[in-house]
Amino acid sequence: MRIFKISLIICLTIFFSCKKEQPKTENIIDFKTAQTYYINHMSLANQYLDSLDNVGYKDKLSKYYFKCARAEFKKAEPFASYLNPEVGHRANGPALPIYKEDTGKVLHPIGLQKIEESIYTQETTAEDFKQEIKITKGLLQILIGDMQKRDLDAQRFFRATHQQLFRIVSLAISGFDTPVSHLGIEESATSLQSLLDVYKLTLQPTIITKDKTLDKKFISTVKSTISFINSNTDFETFDRFTFTKSYLNPITTHWVSIRKTSNIWQPTTTDAFNFDANTFFETNSFNLNFFTPVNNRNPTKDQIELGKKLFVDKNLSANQDMACITCHIPNLGYADAKKASLDNNGDAMSRNTPTLINSAFQQSFFWDGRSETMIEQIASVFLNEKEFNTNVHQFSEAILKDSTYINQFKVAYGKMPKKNTDVIKALSAYISTLNSFDSRFDKNIRGEINDYTNQEKLGYNLFMGKALCATCHFVPLTNGTVPPFFSETEKEVIGVAYSNQNKILDPDLGFYFKYKEELHKGMFKTPTVRNVAITAPYMHNGAYNTLEEVMNFYNIGGGNGLGFNLDHQTLPIDQLNLTETEQQAIIAYLKSLTSIPEDNY
Repeated sequence: MRIFKISLIICLTIFFSCKKEQPKTENIIDFKTAQTYYINHMSLANQYLDSLDNVGYKDKLSKYYFKCARAEFKKAEPFASYLNPEVGHRANGPALPIYKEDTGKVLHPIGLQKIEESIYTQETTAEDFKQEIKITKGLLQILIGDMQKRDLDAQRFFRATHQQLFRIVSLAISGFDTPVSHLGIEESATSLQSLLDVYKLTLQPTIITKDKTLDKKFISTVKSTISFINSNTDFETFDRFTFTKSYLNPITTHWVSIRKTSNIWQPTTTDAFNFDANTFFETNSFNLNFFTPVNNRNPTKDQIELGKKLFVDKNLSANQDMACITCHIPNLGYADAKKASLDNNGDAMSRNTPTLINSAFQQSFFWDGRSETMIEQIASVFLNEKEFNTNVHQFSEAILKDSTYINQFKVAYGKMPKKNTDVIKALSAYISTLNSFDSRFDKNIRGEINDYTNQEKLGYNLFMGKALCATCHFVPLTNGTVPPFFSETEKEVIGVAYSNQNKILDPDLGFYFKYKEELHKGMFKTPTVRNVAITAPYMHNGAYNTLEEVMNFYNIGGGNGLGFNLDHQTLPIDQLNLTETEQQAIIAYLKSLTSIPEDNY
């Protein structure tokens, strides 16, 4: 009997000990079924391309099979494009030639958007169409292989879903995904239904256990959003403002709560997104460190304050007559209201001074994109004989006329610098704080205030739709940094005239300098349109004095509309056919984007 009791105690001890060491089952989520879901839908996309290949681009079923192929692709896109962004972008990117820097070759347009163009415009041959299908199927097969080899887990799932939600708010409803067929509106409903399907396969049991109300709210909100989309999928009349403010923003808010409630993945600071921001329009929706050079992340308050002081110091320049603030004036949106920047002799240079506000959120700098980081850009100003004309590798000792710098440098960097490198880092640290996403538009889209006029709402809807502005100026940054990976900043060939007389093409070749490729002639970086109400004149050369002149330029079809006959113009169509009322509405929206950082001089 004694032996039995001892054995029983040992067994119970082992049982409870094992039970205590077991992980909590509420946090164990099987993503395998969701992974299979993604793989199966990408496989279905390939099968529909087979059907499209069989009927050809002229058949009455071609648009049907194309639509089905795209729908299946959108269901699988989150995981597939997360794993392989380059192939995902080639499969569903703009139908434009791409220059490959590593090979020096120009790749012809391929992918779903090229197939779309062939079907809807009928400007192809049967042989070329078959080749387009073959190459696109090959791309999808690569994506399928990636999804089979690499397991879906919590980190990949939440990151991929966040990216897909951003694709909806920025790319799908703007027409970027489907510039000819305009299927992007209804494809947004497809993406949301896919999210709902995968949520039920993975997180729902855990969320129901922890917060049943959150589960019900999320499902109800997604379903009502899908119903809102399906009630009007017309590209020109779809109400993007209401969709974003009243439907998508609540979805992203619930999704943040779901991630936190599930407690299975904690975001790091290495992503472009702040995963804790409830919407994509918060003041902190983007992670500044992602866009900042590794050697200048997380600057201290002292380093930023030092940079702010250096920003206005003319002693940084060789002639001691030029500072950053000379061309970047705070109350002018950190631009200078001049057609072109002035050099250190007071003579006009060839390009306009861009705003510094939100300039940190780019992957290339200068109008021609020749610098990859802000630090490189500032260093170029130091070296330019027409600007600071000083040496990066020597310290600008003239600034020590103000002896307080000695202590400031020691506090900020632990020493007095021997080179201008710490000066440049400090300037970069300060300029990177000149960010603002708190305009009237932002406050209205977040629902903090409700004073947006019908004209401004129309302007936003046109900017995101019929006017095609947002296919280059991606919302909400409104610059050319391409979502959802933000690893590159787009450059475009739009054919700007030399002046607002619109008689001759501006001779500046822009990005052409780097590779001497024909398709780069007249190519310039896409700037932000935030604060345009206070940063006139416009374009890389300051050709246009008013927003009305800018709208007219785009409305008539850019350089080609002016008769410049540009073979490689990247504007989507020839003419926008916007009425005067519509143009004024867009201008009203643009003016609502004004927001100067509070910490001003």
